[in-house]
Amino acid sequence: MAESNLQAAASPTAQTVSALVTRARHAQTAIAKYSQAQLDELVTAAGWAIMEPGRNKMLAEIAVRDTGLGNVEDKINKNHRKTLGLLRDLQGAISTGVIAEIPELGITEIARPVGVVAAVVPSTNPGATPANNIINALKCGNAVILSPSPKGCSTAAKLLEFIHAEFARIGAPADLVQTLPQPVTKESSQELMRQCDLVVVTGSQANVRAGYSSGTPALGVGAGNVAVIVDESADCADAAEKIMRSKIFDNATSCSSENSVLIHAAVYEKMVSALTAVGGVLLSTEEKTTLQAAMFPGGKLSPAVTAQSVGKICAVAGLTRAALVNAKCLMVEEKNTGKSAPFSGEKLSPVMTLYKASDFDHAFTTLRAIYDYQGDGHSCGIHTKNNEQIQRLGMEMTVCRVIVNQAHAIANGGSFDNGLPFSLTMGCGTWGGNSFSENLNYRHFMNTTRIVRVIPAREPSVDDIFGDYRKKHSI
Repeated sequence: MAESNLQAAASPTAQTVSALVTRARHAQTAIAKYSQAQLDELVTAAGWAIMEPGRNKMLAEIAVRDTGLGNVEDKINKNHRKTLGLLRDLQGAISTGVIAEIPELGITEIARPVGVVAAVVPSTNPGATPANNIINALKCGNAVILSPSPKGCSTAAKLLEFIHAEFARIGAPADLVQTLPQPVTKESSQELMRQCDLVVVTGSQANVRAGYSSGTPALGVGAGNVAVIVDESADCADAAEKIMRSKIFDNATSCSSENSVLIHAAVYEKMVSALTAVGGVLLSTEEKTTLQAAMFPGGKLSPAVTAQSVGKICAVAGLTRAALVNAKCLMVEEKNTGKSAPFSGEKLSPVMTLYKASDFDHAFTTLRAIYDYQGDGHSCGIHTKNNEQIQRLGMEMTVCRVIVNQAHAIANGGSFDNGLPFSLTMGCGTWGGNSFSENLNYRHFMNTTRIVRVIPAREPSVDDIFGDYRKKHSI
C-alpha cells in the first residue's frame, strides 16, 4: 500500500502522533552535526528553563495545584537540586563523536543518537522527571516527546514553554522537545511508544508494562517499597533525623522514600523515641486498624491519601487525636508481611511501618519477605557501623542499590555527597522486571558504533584453555 494510503487508513490518534514524530525527526536532523559544545548549550538551556527561580516556583505551584500531590516548597527544592546535580554529572561528559580509543583491541567507539525518545512521566514529579529525561536526551543529540500523566499535562506544557523560550535564545529548533496534545490518553501514549525509537517510562507498573510491550526498545522502572534496617550499632538520633527528612519530603511522592524501618530489638525503644522526637507519632492498635481501612480499601492503596499531608490523611481516616493530626509522620507497628499486612507495602504518603527485629538475621529475613511482596530489585538502606552487614546486603539482597547511613529518598537518586548519578528513574534489574539496574543517565540515550581494526591474532591453543582442567580430572 502506498504511504499516502497508509496514512489515510491510520487512526486520527496515529496521524497526530505521526505528525509530532515527523517534526521531531526534522529537528533532530537539523542538529545532526552539532558539536559537543552546541549539545552542551542545549543541555544548559533546558536546565535553566526549570532552574530559573521564578520559573521553578511557577512549575512547582502548577504541579501541586493540578495534581494535588506533594507540596510546593519541596518541589521547588527537587526541581533545583535534581537538575543542578544532573548538570554537574554531565559537565565534561563526551556524548558525540569518538568517546573511546582502545588501541590494544583495535576498537574506536563513537557515540550516536538513539533518535526520537518517548518519555512517559508521572504525576508525582511532573516537572523534575521530564526535565531530567529531556536533558539526558538532548545531551546525546536526540529529540524528545513527552507523554505526561493527565494531571501533569499543565506542568509539562509550561515546562516546554520555558524550554522553547531558551531554545529561541540560542537558535535551536523548538521541535526537539514536544508533548502529546491534551487530553493525553492511553491510546495516544501507546501510539507514541510504538512510533518512537526509544521509550523511557517512569511511573506506574501498568505504564512500564505498556512500554515493554510496545515493540520499541524500552527502559522502565520497577515498583518501589524501600525498607531500611537500623541495627544495634547505629546512631539512632542521626538515623531518625535522616529517615524522617527523607520520608516526609514532598509528602513521600518519591519511590525511594522509606516505607518500613526494621529496628534491632536492642535499640528499638531508643529508635522509636528518636523518631518521635523528630515528628513521628506511633498509632495505637485501634488507630492502626482505622487508618488501614481508609488507606487500603479493598486491599489497594487509596488515591485519597497518596502524597497528602498527615492532616489530610487523618481527615480521610477520621483520626482526631491532636498528636496525630499535628504529626509530621504517622507510624504503625507491624509483624507480618504480604497482602494480609498492607502496611508492609508502598504507601506513597507520610506513613511509616516499624518492625522489631531480634537480630540482623531476623531483620534480613523480614526485609526479604517485604520484597517478596513488593519492591524487589529497587533498593534498601541500612544505618550501621558494621561493614559485614552492609556487605551481606550487597551480596545477598536482591536490590540494585544499598544506601548506607543516608536519607534514602535524597541519596538514592544521586546526591552531592555520594557517587550515584542524579536521576529520578531507578532501574531495578531483572529482579524488578527491568532491562537495566542503574540510575538512568545520559549513556542510556546513546547508541555506540564501534570501528574494528585488525590487531595481532590472540588465538589460544586447546591446551591453553583445557590443560589445567584435563589434568585436574585426569581426562
